[in-house]
Amino acid sequence: MTAQTEGVPKGLWIKCDACREILYHREVSANLDVCPRCGYHFRIGAARRLDLLFDNQRYKKFFGRIQSADPLNFVDSSPYRDRLKTYNRKYSGSDGVVVAQGEIEKQGAVVAAMEFGFMGGSMGSAVGEKITRAIERCLDRKLPLIVVSASGGARMQEGILSLMQMAKIAAGLARMRDRRIAYISVLTDPTTGGVTASYAMLGDVNIAEPGALIGFAGPRVIEQTIRQKLPEGFQRSEFLLEHGMLDLVVPRQELKATVARCLKFFR
Repeated sequence: MTAQTEGVPKGLWIKCDACREILYHREVSANLDVCPRCGYHFRIGAARRLDLLFDNQRYKKFFGRIQSADPLNFVDSSPYRDRLKTYNRKYSGSDGVVVAQGEIEKQGAVVAAMEFGFMGGSMGSAVGEKITRAIERCLDRKLPLIVVSASGGARMQEGILSLMQMAKIAAGLARMRDRRIAYISVLTDPTTGGVTASYAMLGDVNIAEPGALIGFAGPRVIEQTIRQKLPEGFQRSEFLLEHGMLDLVVPRQELKATVARCLKFFR
């Protein structure tokens, strides 16, 4: 360490992954974790997401005790059971999603915000159960549901039990549609795999943040499979909006107001 850097506090600066600028961390945080130079949207956790959506950062969390088990005794580079213990300690047992209820511009709503830091936001049985219970809460109380997706897809360590959650959640959303209760899907970077193939694309309104990677298989996998070069910007929010897969692409600074307008429309 040089003499010039010895007195610099850790975390004071952050590098933008897009424009490569070195940014003052507080400036980025004050801009809702969006690069003030190029508009790149940094990934944020579930707690930060809930704070940005709910009025006065006030909300009540539910289903915090639901956690994944290890029914397959899965082992790869390390036992799945050990990984769960490590991530549950780090994220206070949230697994891959946090469900909360509060108000968005004075309108009651339930929000399920996925936690990408927890094993890539992968969808295991606990994630499926929490989102399904969030749907049931909305049905019981006639509240709209907002799911903020940030996920690498189904959790391979749980095999078919993970894939079953796709149909389970989709069935719950069908019940909401039958009851005319609004479901708004917010897709952030990245939203891929089984999450994209199920509830992330089933919203009454599908909203994405700018530049988010959204798709089933990743672009590198597709290119290797079809042996063709993909179009520029393929599987990014703007490309999907242009091709009719999304309804809106909304900057993070405008997301809460946009969600609130959608809620008013569906009332």
